[in-house]
Amino acid sequence: MATTETNTRVQQWTNLAQQLRVDSIRSTTTAGSGHPTSSMSAADLMAVLMSSYLHYDFDNPGNPNNDHLIFSKGHASPLLYSMFKAAGAISDEELMTLRKFGSRLEGHPTPVLPWVDVATGSLGQGLPIGVGIALAGKYLDKLPYHIWVLLGDSEMAEGSIWEAFDHASYYKLDNLVGILDLNRLGQRGQTMWGWNTAVYEARAKAFGWNAIVIDGHNYDQIDQAYSQALQTQGSPTLIIAKTIKGKGVSFLENKEGWHGKALSEEQEEQALNELHPVRSMTFPVQKPAQGQLPQEAAKKAVELPRYGEKDAVATRKAYGDALKALGAANPDVIALDGEVSNSTYAEEFAKAFPDRFFEQFIAEQQLVS
Repeated sequence: MATTETNTRVQQWTNLAQQLRVDSIRSTTTAGSGHPTSSMSAADLMAVLMSSYLHYDFDNPGNPNNDHLIFSKGHASPLLYSMFKAAGAISDEELMTLRKFGSRLEGHPTPVLPWVDVATGSLGQGLPIGVGIALAGKYLDKLPYHIWVLLGDSEMAEGSIWEAFDHASYYKLDNLVGILDLNRLGQRGQTMWGWNTAVYEARAKAFGWNAIVIDGHNYDQIDQAYSQALQTQGSPTLIIAKTIKGKGVSFLENKEGWHGKALSEEQEEQALNELHPVRSMTFPVQKPAQGQLPQEAAKKAVELPRYGEKDAVATRKAYGDALKALGAANPDVIALDGEVSNSTYAEEFAKAFPDRFFEQFIAEQQLVS
């Protein structure tokens, strides 16, 4: 039998998810453009995440203990901005400036907002960037923050995504959680695998990930998946959430032809009647525990290599020498290489500072991200 506490939490998640859907519709209708249906499919997932699992100090976005939330499906920015409103970070008035000239709320998230780490609009980039942040958290910062990446199912066709899958497993990034919003529909119709959760589960497991398949609108399953992800050690987690695009509004649910299309004012009124009244509730987000901050190592003057006028020095050798010198002077310098360190002489840096060298093999999209 469900406890009173459980019922209260489910009601809170329900209220928050509905507010996120309503605000995603309101903001895009006011703007006359945007992606409301792509936002609505992930509203339940994000409601549980932000109210029960995300640890973030919105008053101090530079807090090194903060979790990182990356919307790899950046077109769902109305959902992200609605979350910022629900957290009390922005006002309803600012939310209604979505996509307007001079607004901080651009069509896709950018770091003009202090709570956005990276710009995501080009699909397939959020997860590989998340891998980079997770590498820093696990091996450099050594802080207990988590990286949560919301993925769209269309971008799962991107090669960069699978380079990220490979590297996240190789480096045992158990601080990385991918949340796949499997809503079946892309821009022009069904995605490559539609609602075939088994395909994504098999692929994730083949890459060494912990894979969890859930109903993305079932709060108990969402809650359990996040809890399991945080308990997993030695591997990253992919939560494969089967969702419905346009969830919550009868004439939008699982309908083609609505991608990237704002509702008219008449359609907005009909949708809000189904979703219930406009809310302006604030849902506090847990602040992170104050972990042991990394000690800032002293920097010293760079002593770059010097060559005589007639010295025959290959450019790649000069690069390797300079890289090693920079590493000696500044402990914040790290190096990544695409399996050519014996050619670029980056191996000299790797020998001197192995803890700050990350081999990316010939996965150049992951390396650049």
